[in-house]
Amino acid sequence: MFIGEYQHSIDPKKRLAVPSKFRNDLKNKIVVTKGLDKCLIIYPMKVWQELAEKLGTLPIGESSTRSFVRSMLAGAVDCEIDKQGRILIPDFLKSYADLDKNVIIAGVYNRLEIWDEKKWEEYKNNAEKNTDEVAEQLGKLGVY
Repeated sequence: MFIGEYQHSIDPKKRLAVPSKFRNDLKNKIVVTKGLDKCLIIYPMKVWQELAEKLGTLPIGESSTRSFVRSMLAGAVDCEIDKQGRILIPDFLKSYADLDKNVIIAGVYNRLEIWDEKKWEEYKNNAEKNTDEVAEQLGKLGVY
């Protein structure tokens, strides 16, 4: 399980170090794709394969579904974690998430999210304003 947030930086060669605590769980092969809210998502290969199978079975008759599936699958790249624990972030993904040098890697249960540091702070500030409301909704579902 991936939890916590970690401050890292992308080097001039577009490499990003994966937090050492997560490297064993990720193994060597991962998938990086476009995420919601303009972040990137790192999936362990097994989790990605399960998600891709589900996406592949969605009906393509609706344009919004088609667009989402296309964005997730066509926007994904296989990556290998190098011996120093780094991954290469392709230009098109770096651009999609507006990543500069300083990023946050957030553990979100079965995946990692890569955020521009400033966007992450904005996102957290906005999300924290709704914490009580979300907790009430989750309580009704028996989650919280």
